[in-house]
Amino acid sequence: MGATASSGMWKTGESAQEQGLGYVPDAYQVPLRDRPSLFPDTVTVPLIDLGGLWKDAVQRSLVIKDIGNACCRFGFFQIVNHGICQTVMDEALQAASSFFDSPTDEKMKYMSNDVHKPVRYATSFKDGVDKTQFWRVFLKHYAHPLEHWMGQWPENPPRYREKMGRFCAQARKVTVDLMEAITEGLGLGPSYLTSKMEAGMQVMAVNCYPRCPNPEVALGLPPHCDYTCLTVVLQSSPGLQIMDLEDCTWKSVPKIPGALQVHVGDHLEVLSNGLYKSVCHRAVLNSERTRFSIASLHSLGLDETMEPAEELVGAQGKKYRGSSFRDFLNFLAANDLGKRKSFIDTLKINQ
Repeated sequence: MGATASSGMWKTGESAQEQGLGYVPDAYQVPLRDRPSLFPDTVTVPLIDLGGLWKDAVQRSLVIKDIGNACCRFGFFQIVNHGICQTVMDEALQAASSFFDSPTDEKMKYMSNDVHKPVRYATSFKDGVDKTQFWRVFLKHYAHPLEHWMGQWPENPPRYREKMGRFCAQARKVTVDLMEAITEGLGLGPSYLTSKMEAGMQVMAVNCYPRCPNPEVALGLPPHCDYTCLTVVLQSSPGLQIMDLEDCTWKSVPKIPGALQVHVGDHLEVLSNGLYKSVCHRAVLNSERTRFSIASLHSLGLDETMEPAEELVGAQGKKYRGSSFRDFLNFLAANDLGKRKSFIDTLKINQ
């Protein structure tokens, strides 16, 4: 193809993983210390039935307590009875698959390494720049307000906007409900952030992790935390691993039919003044099938600063400085995904 095995991007416009190579080029091989175990323990994370939020005060309080415990213990949980029907989820995954199956020229219309762009396609963090490439292709696009951004999404496949848009809108509703339950559980009241969340950012990360000939030497995504308040994830098959906060080991997250995964992000850790932890997670690969995931990332507005809630500061003082979504984008643009200090660490005060 006229490119070396260590190239991040091939001259055809397709990356190594898209070429369907029978080997993993050097640029995609992570250091030995970072290579994944493909058969780690499976973590038993809380599976929370959101239906109880709308039944009665007793049921609501029990669900809110379960969510709070999960945020504190894991920074992660799964949800069922969330209100998004299986057809909507299946069609969103089908739309994602169809986009990545599109001709290269069609996808390249959106190719960009500029993290500030509201719609962009790429094959690693910064193609040809990062020292280590990751076995992933992705499309990211802003999604709120939907009517403002949808016209900039891919026109092909023909029903991409319709199918993905339906999932985006419903994932947003679920997230607003979850944030109200979380702030209520923190003693801040259910409406503490509602107006800011409703006016905030929603970014969709539509990910494709192609089959990998040697999944034990590469990663789909390296260990990282999300910069969000909350991230809601739909996945087609297992491949998500989280760092267990108690023993600092990687654990696989099972795929439960109909469930969505919920990640605590950096800004929720900041809001709670460290009571809740942003979950460290990574994506591992599979030699037999391609995996798709759709992450709906939710935060305050682009320049809205998230600070620790005064009600949660107490005698120990603020443990984090404030930051915005734009601050994170600027941080992301300036750092190597595989090697950088995490964003949340840059926010910690005297720790």
